[in-house]
Parts: sequence; C-alpha cells; structure tokens
Amino acid sequence: MRTDTPATIYRQDYLPPSYLVDTVELGFDLDPARTIVASRLTMRRNPDSAERAIVLCGENLELVALRMNGKTLGKREYAIDDKTLRIPNAPERATLEIETLTAPRQNTTLNGLYVSNGNFFTQCEAEGFRHITYFPDRPDVMAKFTVMLRADKQRYPVLLSNGNLIEEGDLGDGRHFAKWEDPFKKPSYLFALVAARLECQEETFALADGREALLQVWVEEGNLDKTNYAMQSLKNSIRWDEQRYGLELDLDRFMIVAVGDFNMGAMENKGLNIFNTKYVLANPRVATDTDYAGIEAVVGHEYFHNWTGNRVTCRDWFQLSLKEGLTVFRDQEFSADMIGTDSGRAVSRIEQVRTLRQAQFPEDAGPMAHPVRPDSFVEINNFYTVTVYEKGAEVVRMIQTLVGREGFRKGMDLYFARHDGQAVECDDFRRAMADANGRDLAQFELWYSQAGTPVVRADTSYDAEAKTYTLTLSQSCPPTPGQQSKAPFHIPFAVGLLGANGRDLPLTIDGVAHGTGAVLELLEARQRFVFTDVAEAPTPSLLRDFSAPVILEYDYSDAELLHLFSHDSDPVNRWEAGQRLAMARLLKLTAAVAAGAKLELDETFINALRKMLSDASLDAAFREQALLLPSESMIADQLETVNPQAIHLARQFMRRTIGTELRADLFAQYDANQTPGPYSPDAGSAGRRGLKNLALAYLAAAPSPANNALAKMQFDTAGNMTDRVAALGALIHAEAEYASDALARFYDDFEHEALVVDKWFSMQAAAPGTDVAAVRELMLHPAFNIKNPNRVRSLVFAFCAGNPAQFHAADGSGYAFWAEQVGALDALNPQVASRLARSMDRWRRYAPALQLPMKKALQQVAKGKKLSNDVREVVGKALTN
Repeated sequence: MRTDTPATIYRQDYLPPSYLVDTVELGFDLDPARTIVASRLTMRRNPDSAERAIVLCGENLELVALRMNGKTLGKREYAIDDKTLRIPNAPERATLEIETLTAPRQNTTLNGLYVSNGNFFTQCEAEGFRHITYFPDRPDVMAKFTVMLRADKQRYPVLLSNGNLIEEGDLGDGRHFAKWEDPFKKPSYLFALVAARLECQEETFALADGREALLQVWVEEGNLDKTNYAMQSLKNSIRWDEQRYGLELDLDRFMIVAVGDFNMGAMENKGLNIFNTKYVLANPRVATDTDYAGIEAVVGHEYFHNWTGNRVTCRDWFQLSLKEGLTVFRDQEFSADMIGTDSGRAVSRIEQVRTLRQAQFPEDAGPMAHPVRPDSFVEINNFYTVTVYEKGAEVVRMIQTLVGREGFRKGMDLYFARHDGQAVECDDFRRAMADANGRDLAQFELWYSQAGTPVVRADTSYDAEAKTYTLTLSQSCPPTPGQQSKAPFHIPFAVGLLGANGRDLPLTIDGVAHGTGAVLELLEARQRFVFTDVAEAPTPSLLRDFSAPVILEYDYSDAELLHLFSHDSDPVNRWEAGQRLAMARLLKLTAAVAAGAKLELDETFINALRKMLSDASLDAAFREQALLLPSESMIADQLETVNPQAIHLARQFMRRTIGTELRADLFAQYDANQTPGPYSPDAGSAGRRGLKNLALAYLAAAPSPANNALAKMQFDTAGNMTDRVAALGALIHAEAEYASDALARFYDDFEHEALVVDKWFSMQAAAPGTDVAAVRELMLHPAFNIKNPNRVRSLVFAFCAGNPAQFHAADGSGYAFWAEQVGALDALNPQVASRLARSMDRWRRYAPALQLPMKKALQQVAKGKKLSNDVREVVGKALTN
C-alpha cells in the first residue's frame, strides 16, 4: 500500500480568498491537440483576508505567458507547482494576463475542457476550471465573464458559452468566432463552453413578466427527433418556478446541450446546461417511461439551479448540499406537481423512500458515511453522494413539514432577499427559514452536522378505561467514522390512528384537536405523547409520508400490518406495511435457504397481495409499487452477516411463488392494463404499463410455455420501448428458449442508438445467469467502450452493484474483476473509478469466507502506484473503518 497520505481538507480550516475577481475575459483558440487559452483577470485584495499573495489554481497546464499590470513577470516573481501559481506581495489591485496551453483530446477524465466525438465540451464542477486556465478556482470567488471562442468553422460551426451572444463572425482562413457575455457574477465552476457540430430545437417562450426568452436544445446531428420532451420539460420547469416560488428566468436565452461522454447526469452552468444524452434524448421508439420521468426531473433540477445554486451559491464545497439538497427537493416537488394527483404524488414519494433505503441508508452505515454538510474530505468528487443530494433533500423537506408550505415559501423569499449574488453556507438557509417563521431551528442544525441514520423506537399502550393512547418515542443514532456519539435530532414525526373499520380516528393531544393526522416534534432522547378521547384500541400509522429519514422500530403484528396494508389513508404507510410484511418473510426465507430447510410462503401474505393487485379503486402505479418486493440489497441491510446467494434464492422463491399462486390474477391485470393507441408518457399510462409489466415479470419468474409465449408476443409486437424492454427482461430472467434470439434482434434493431445499447448491456449484466466470464465476454463486444461512462455504468457497474449473487461468487472471481476494472478506469477517469470502488466499501458485513478475497481485492487496488486521490480515499476508508 502507498505510504504517502493524501491531504485532508477540513471545513474548520476555511479561509477567505486573498483576492477577489471582478471581471474575467477569456479567449479560446480551440484545437483538439493544442488549445490556447488567454485570460485577463481584474482583481482586488480581499479586506477579509490577511494573505498578501495572489493564489491561483492550475493543473495539467503549460504556462506560456504571465503579465501583471502590463508587465511580464519573470520566473523569480512567482512560484508554480503542479497545483498552484502564487504571486507574492501583489498590489492592492492587479490585472493579470495569463496564456496557457491544454490538450483536450488527451483528457479522458471528462473534467475541464475535453473532446467527445470530435466536439469540445467542458465540465468544471467541482474543480475542473483549473484544468483550463490558472484561476482562484473556488466557489466563493464570483466574477462577470466575457468569453471569445475561435475555431474552425466547418468542424465546429456552433460556438456556445454562458449568458448572451454579443457578437459573431468570420476570421478568415476558414475560422470564425463568437463572443459571449454573462451579465451575472458566477463562480468558475459554472463556466461552460461548447464548440461542436450540432443542431437545435428552439422556441421563443413568454415569461411571466412579459419578456420573451429563446430556449434551445442542442444535440448531435440525427437526434433532433428526440428533443421534444426535454423542451417541454424545460418550459414546464420555467412556468412552475414562476408560480411556486416567484422565480423567473433572468437571461435572454437558456440552452441545453446533450453530450454522450459525461461523468454526471447534467450540469447547471449558467444559461448553458450541459447534459448527459441519457437525460435529453427520448422518443417512444428508444425511451422508456423511466427515461421520460428522468428527463423531466433532471431538466427541472438543472433549471431550478439557476436560482438555488447559481444566483445563490456555496461558500465552499462543504456546503454542497446548500444547492444540491435544496434543488433535489425542488425537482421532487416539481415532478410530483406535474403528475397532478394525490396518488401520483404518493407514488413519487414512495420512489424517493425506496432510493433512500436502497442507497442512502447503506451509505450512512458504511465507511464513507458523512454528514449532509461534511467536515472533511480528501477528494471533493467523492462527496457528490446520495447523502448530500437525497438526504439533503429530506432535510429540506423536514423544514417544510415543520413550517408548512406557506412558511417555507416565506423562508425562500427571505433567503433570496438576503443572499442573492452571494456565496453562503447551509446555516444561512436554515436561519432564513427560522427567521421568516419565528421558529427555533438551532437543534435542527444537527441534521447537517451529524452523520448516520437515526433510529426511532416506538412503544404504545392503550388505556380502555381512560380512553387514552400513549406513544413513547425514543431516538438514537449509531456511531459513524469520526462521530462516536450523537446528540438528539429534531425529528418531525407524523402519525395517525386507525380504528377497527379502517378509518382514521380524530387526534387530540393536550386538549388540542389535530384532525386525523398530527406532526409530533421529537426533540429529546425519549418523549411521551398522550392522545385523549381515543374510543377504541387503534392501529398506529407511524412516520406518515416518511416524515423524517429515520429507521422506525415498532413491533407490528401481522394483523396490524395487514390492516394498514388494506386501509391506511396515508399511501406511503400503506405501501410501507406491505414492505414490512414482505421483508419479514424474505428474512425468514433467507435463513431457511442458509439452513437447507424447506421454503414456504403463507397463504395470508399471498391473499393480501391478491387483494392489492385486483383493487381497481387504486391507481395502477400505486399497486405496482405496493407489489414490488424489497431489493436484494435492502434485504442484505437487515442482516448482520450477508449471504448474497441465500438472499437471491429466497427472493427468487418468493417471486416464483407469487407468479404461480397469483397466475390467474396476474393474467387478468395484464389484460386490464393495456394501453392501446399512440404511446404517451403521462403518469396514468405509465402506471398502467408499469403494473402490466410487473405482472409479466412475476409470470416470467414462474416460467411455463404459456408465460414465456406471452413475453415473446409482447416483445414481437411492442409499440414502445417500455414494453419491449420489459418483455426482453422477462425472457432473459425466465431463461426462455427465445431469449438469445430476442437479444440479438434487439441489438440489430438499435445498434446505432447508444442509449438503447446501454440498456442491452445492462439487462444482460444484471441477469441471474450472468457470471464474470459472461461480463468479460461482453466487454469484448465492439460496442463496449471503457472510456464512455454510460457504457461502463451499463455493464461493469450493473454487474458489480446490480447482480450481487454473481458478483459475490464464492470463488472470488467477481472481486478480482472489480479490482481490474477499478485500476483500468482510474488511469482514464478517476471519478468513474471511485464510484465503482464504492461497490466494495462495506466488505466487513459479508460472510467470513467472502471477506478474505474482498479484502485482498481492496488491498490490490490500494497498492496501485499511480492511484488517484478519488480511489485512494474510498479504498483507504474501506480498509480502515
């Protein structure tokens, strides 16, 4: 293992920048092999800093020239290393002129300025701008940018940057230029440029204040037929933000550009959002319902950043959730409002809870656990996590729960009034919410500073004579790296009580009536809440709408869960009751598999599923969610020692039993939820397709000639990608005779559609029959490209993270494969490599026979001679925590 330790950066060590930048003028002479970047910075000393030197960040750059206030600086007048350029004893005001060289075509990291498919793109968050030119590359340095782009006109006819187009024209010799000006101050991480051969869909959009804005969606040639939904989502996002928060588009134009090589989902560069093609390109032939929903959410997310992230940005990267958690919450609310029904909003909430349990809770329980606002990091790219994003959104949601929707809007208004144009901290957002509503949210700050998932234990008692019902809540939080003990959180805990008839009972606490639902505020380690005038012993509906991201412990009986599953007026808790029923049985089955005992599934559970499946009074989308089983990874999180093969066999047994016992009901729902006519991604149609295809999946789990024939028929006749993928998946998982031919046909039909080929790889990688040898063979396919993050995620990630039974093969072949791929990726793209490295960070939870080869693989990666900080931080924490 390497002995040199990467530097750890601590939040408490924050120092303000030594110099502020007022204006930035950038000039690019774009060439794939050798791009010249010229910059002129007008700077002034920061009165809040004691530092007298100008400190600029720069990596992988060749410095050509450096002038200050018109004078060329000699080598003794500045100091330069592989990270920084430092000019000591600089004057109060300085104009720096810098010329650098960079090689975009060689940039496989996709960070900074790079080339994809012959076109130029940038990605500057978090620290990519320093790979373009020397600059104080930190979010609390905000400046106005003017950008001149020069390039070959035939090869790069489209030249884009932030803000407004000021001037464009020809330069002679086949070259042309475009000059862009951003009227708003921004940090360097929001800079963007695109030089490419693209075409666009554009529309003029009327804003609420009467102005008109030009909206453009730019894509590579041949993809213009896939931009309509992204454009509609953008227009919906603009209108929603106007109506919900009174926030308007502040530029004359707003651009989205799609690129096939991108590390993230998208980036909110001011006025020039650069997107992964996955979240832009869609038509019924190539995109599923899930793809459409993802496009709407991500387009909304990046647009909403225009205010929550751009106009008000982060003081430092420890405050990342200030923009990301808040903006995830905003895009969640937007997507729910676009569905427009209470049931649709509930389904959205259930999907959010599922994501938390499947991804964020495990992160909280692993070696990379960190608070929503981290205290330290080695590599900031490793902290673009579900904790910062999704748990951060839950923290914001809890504030809205505590102050109400109107109070939350008041807090948002005050937040922008105080901080527009500033780089601020998470505490500034919390203070604005508290001050606008006259609330004390001091204790609530612990949600930002304490890591881990709180556990809330509930105990109840009913006094029939006094007609009182007592709910006692106790909270605790397990130790996490660097935080052994935790203070009590401020937890909003929503409750309801169901009577024997399934209806909500009225709630009265301390003489105050709360209707049929109340939000209790748990502030102490243990609190009692007494409900009075409770006419009968109720069934408690606890943590309604998942009002806080906690683990709830309550000793529900099967009868109580069945009652909630059938009647709870809170759809999230109704779903939750079904999950608890299923999980209890899955854990019992897993133990039985491990012991070699007989596997059985009780008729009571099957009948509860049958009733839910056939209840036409419920939306199809909700029934689909209610009938989805907990994933294998969620089952693993309930076990002290993880046996992936036993978990897989137990879950497969349950799926097969459901497919067998509910066969007639599943066929009936398959027929009842057809969506004839032209494809539409609306929530109602998507819900019906979802339930129909879940029925098909359960039937395929109990394969028979008739079941397989149904899947084959759907594959052959499907009029949209949702149904075609579902049918292909059913055939693959059933190991049907036709599966190989269907896979070959699917590829032949879509080999020129990159995003569909990603689906083709993913379905095979996650199939129960796919082992390491099969994945290695797929990596030899001409369509596989290890330099493309989407393709790597579709195959390597899908196997390592989405096929646990095969990845955790007893011979350790999965771990050896993982180590090889982490090493290969790290040499190309450390950000992607570090994400893959996370697949093994909880190795200590597995059976002893698996721990040894897992540790060996981690140590193998850790010994890499040129290991990036990104990967070194992940494997180092996995081995030591």
